[in-house]
Amino acid sequence: MVLHPAMQDWRVIVGKNVRRIRQQRRMTQEKLAFEADLDLTYIGGIERGRRNPSLLAMAQIAEALSVPLVKLLSE
Repeated sequence: MVLHPAMQDWRVIVGKNVRRIRQQRRMTQEKLAFEADLDLTYIGGIERGRRNPSLLAMAQIAEALSVPLVKLLSE
């Protein structure tokens, strides 16, 4: 499946933001997955820009990272 460039960029932006904030919080992917009640491989896929997280999943991640959801979407 070939994605429109804007959709691919969106996933990369979210992934980079999740990874950056997680690392700033000194959290492992495993800890984030546990706190967000999501699968570890799903978190890894999001961080690599390969998964298309739902709004609910992004809200769970934002809550686990203690940031507003918009922080995950900002460039």
